[in-house]
Amino acid sequence: RSCEVMAPEIVKAGCCFTHVFCSPAVRAQTTIEEIAAHLSIQQPEQLENCDITWQVDNALYTFVEKDLLKWCQSLDESLFDVVVIGHNSALTDFVNIAAGQHIENVPTCGYVQLALEGAWSSVSLGSAALVSFLKPKMFMS
Repeated sequence: RSCEVMAPEIVKAGCCFTHVFCSPAVRAQTTIEEIAAHLSIQQPEQLENCDITWQVDNALYTFVEKDLLKWCQSLDESLFDVVVIGHNSALTDFVNIAAGQHIENVPTCGYVQLALEGAWSSVSLGSAALVSFLKPKMFMS
């Protein structure tokens, strides 16, 4: 149910799912599959120019923020609007490092949008700004 609720909210926050990378884990795969399915039903007009496909990347099967940081630093500089479907505590800790924030937990199907200030190779402590942080509980009645 949380992916159903979050899918349109993630689009409203400005995510177009341009470059989606996902962990090979079943739970991560299920999350992006459910988001994509609900978006195609609920938001077809907003996603006309968005082809919701994803690339499985074994490096995203990590629970350590330093691995996620290295992964981001190795991204092709031509990529923009990158979406990562991964795991905690790596995601929460990565957000806290990159944005210099203190978020307790990015929940399943939670959405964090960061604006990077510089190149992918320069992602480090405080190199990004927190644009939005959405949790399923915010939209469930």
